[in-house]
Amino acid sequence: MPSPRLAPLVDELLRRASRRGMALGLERMNAALAVLGNPEKKRPFFHVTGTNGKGSTSAMLESIAREAGFRTGLYTSPQLCRIAERIRLNGEPMADDGLADALERVLVAAPDATFFEAMTLAAFVAFDAADVEVGVIEVGIGGRLDATNVLERPLGTAITSVALDHTALLGDTHAAIARDKAGLFRRDVPVVLGPLDDEALAAALDVARDVGARPILRVARPGEAASDADGVFVVEARALPDGRARIELPDMVVETRLGLAGSHQIANAAVAAALTAVSSGPTFKALPGLLSRGLAAARWPGRLERIDKDGKAVLLDCAHNPHGAAALAEHVRSLGVSPDRVVLVFGALADKAWTGMLDMLGPLADRRVYAEPKGRAPVQASELSARFAGLLVPEGREAITRALAMAGPSDLIVVAGSIYLVGEVRGELLGVACDPVVAL
Repeated sequence: MPSPRLAPLVDELLRRASRRGMALGLERMNAALAVLGNPEKKRPFFHVTGTNGKGSTSAMLESIAREAGFRTGLYTSPQLCRIAERIRLNGEPMADDGLADALERVLVAAPDATFFEAMTLAAFVAFDAADVEVGVIEVGIGGRLDATNVLERPLGTAITSVALDHTALLGDTHAAIARDKAGLFRRDVPVVLGPLDDEALAAALDVARDVGARPILRVARPGEAASDADGVFVVEARALPDGRARIELPDMVVETRLGLAGSHQIANAAVAAALTAVSSGPTFKALPGLLSRGLAAARWPGRLERIDKDGKAVLLDCAHNPHGAAALAEHVRSLGVSPDRVVLVFGALADKAWTGMLDMLGPLADRRVYAEPKGRAPVQASELSARFAGLLVPEGREAITRALAMAGPSDLIVVAGSIYLVGEVRGELLGVACDPVVAL
């Protein structure tokens, strides 16, 4: 739990979360940053968005920068367990006193800021105070009107993926969502695009060209015969027979065993490597060895993370939409574990496409435990069980306790469907007291 000094500041943040909720727009951010002395202009930052993969890619970018010897800052959302996880210095969550220092300044300078705006402001203040040399900022939602979109000239920007999520805010087509995310792009600043489908790719490229972003790189889709064209450079990425990833950049090749599990992480690694290689800021001297070491050292909790508990394997994954669930399902199948040896712990928020997720994950397990995540309105566990029969429990902590009791020593427990469910279960497994959930 937060320290006595930090606790009342967190309480104020939680009140703001309850009172203000989510409010897209940049007016409050720009006004508050001016009062704070514009810390966002004093440090170099990468800026990363995407429906899925933006957190993993951001973690890889930070790992590469740290491997290069830079003091690093990483801002992501939401937290799995503690609010301090959102702001990391040199790979570690901020200490309570440092976070308290930043929040005390922010809450005075920005009395009308929302929870997410206040945390974003605190990240910029904290990174400036820590003399961060390379920062990585993960977008909250979308891009164009997200509170993080205040960087005038980032080191580089990226869209890792585009899928249907947050459609009420971003649009209900891949093109509309891509255009919103491309609101990060800036003139003469590098852009790297993940393996987007044709619709999203065309929309993102239109915005990049309109604003004059350059250079532009894109990661080819698996099996796609792509080549450099119209000022867009292609990055190839694939798995090697020995399990390593091979990333072919315009002027170098990187082969490494990724620190993050899952074949989908190869594309995220390609985005991180490409963004580092074309950075418009501090000279990384992005040699293959540096990229290889940084990608291998990257860690990102709750993303195909395995935790052994009582001699049983628990696989935690924050998949919370069908695109993410498909990647998780592919990984579980790749392990060769039959459904009679899998226990699924699942819960989802009601505003997510939970039927699509459960249709992919439900058949992977003969035994299922359903819980209702905290944060926003959840899908009722009874609705989940009506689709694929399972045990109903009220919360994640009880769900993992029941799953551990069900599982045998060679079984696999898979926890997915909601970031907030994964965070609650992870806290229980590790014996960590979590802060209240904030679904922002």
